[in-house]
Amino acid sequence: MNTEDVLNEFRGAGALREGHFILASGRHSPMFLQKNLVFQHADRTERLCRALAQKIELEFGKPDLIVAPAVGAIIPGYETARWLGVPSMYVEREDGQFKLRRAFKIAPGAKVVVVEDVITTGGSFREAVEPIQAAGGVVLCCACIVDRSGGRADVGWPLVALATVDVPSYPADALPPELAALPAEEPGSKRLRA
Repeated sequence: MNTEDVLNEFRGAGALREGHFILASGRHSPMFLQKNLVFQHADRTERLCRALAQKIELEFGKPDLIVAPAVGAIIPGYETARWLGVPSMYVEREDGQFKLRRAFKIAPGAKVVVVEDVITTGGSFREAVEPIQAAGGVVLCCACIVDRSGGRADVGWPLVALATVDVPSYPADALPPELAALPAEEPGSKRLRA
């Protein structure tokens, strides 16, 4: 599956949106990938996550488990783990920091792949790795359905992206006039309180 195939899954689900969006990173963008509209369709999710699982295994071998940052990456994390035949768990925010909760345990030395949905800066990846390492897990790589940074996101580990696109994003104090003229939407979930 290549980048255009991935974007066609988003287009087919009505999930490739244009306007003025505030991303989970706090940056502003004229495009938003509303991944929940894709992940509500089992067939689309299966195709994307099967391809991501194959790419992970080809590049890093089979991990011991998949960990996904809650909320948005739980579904692709689970489906990718299913295709790899390994357990899936997630980290979630407690007091603003990702933690392993709900009796999830990572065995010391376990080979872990962190699966995200869409990334811009890689911030959630870097945060999600902390409780994995604290538990003794060994992060092999970070993987995502779409890297919208054009390959510039700094996740701190090797990145496996099913699709890489270069979508502009801007700090709030440096918006181009055409973007600043549009009302801003904040469709992500990162700022939800736990």
